[in-house]
Order: sequence, then structure tokens, then C-alpha cells
Amino acid sequence: MIGKLNHVAIAVTSVEAAAKQYKSILGANISSPMDLPLHGVKTIFVELDNTKIELLEPIGDNSPIKKFLKNNPLGGIHHICYEVSNIIDACDKLKAEGATILGSGEPTIGAHGKPVIFIHPKNFNGTLIELEEV
Repeated sequence: MIGKLNHVAIAVTSVEAAAKQYKSILGANISSPMDLPLHGVKTIFVELDNTKIELLEPIGDNSPIKKFLKNNPLGGIHHICYEVSNIIDACDKLKAEGATILGSGEPTIGAHGKPVIFIHPKNFNGTLIELEEV
């Protein structure tokens, strides 16, 4: 069902400051910042040849990243994202297997303008998983 690794997401207090580190110290290519109020985040992508690093900054009081940073004030890996060819088929399989899809249980539109879902960490060894339709 899953395809390639799409990105690893890192929670940070400031996407601009973190992006500056990636660019100046590591020489990385950086995307423009994007606000995603539906997801409660501002995001910047660090573009790599084989995948991306997503830097996530909380926006709004209900941001899951704000809650994450409260417990991890230095930031850290928040989730990993895998590609799937059909998000609805993936949802059906996950539900049939007893997995918990977060939120409404239905896909929403993610940072790349494509449908995404998040799977509860209890289903995957404590790791929050995002699936993105490609």
C-alpha cells in the first residue's frame, strides 16, 4: 500500500530560523513558507534529492505542534509521511485493520495540495504517520 517516503516533519519554534540553519549551515534548498490554518501550522520544506524535510511551526492555540513543543521545547521529529496511490483505499484498509485515523477520519488537503490522513501513533510503534495521495 505505501510507496516512497515523502517527508520527515520536524516541529520547530520558528520555521524561518530553522530554515536559515538548513540553508546557511547545510546548503539546503528551501521552499517559501506556507500557512496551513486548517492544520494549525506554518510550514517550510527543505528540498533534498530523495525526499523532503518539513519544518513545522505552530499557528493558533489549538495547533498540535504547539502541544508537541510544550512537551519538547527544543522541537524534534513530529511525524513521517509516506505516499499512497489512493487515499480512500488506504483509509478503507486501515479502518478494516482497526487503525485509528485522526481528525474526522476522512482525508483533508495537506501542504502539497493533495489529500492526506494521519494515523494514530498507537498503531505504529509510537510514531505519527501521515499518508499523502500522489
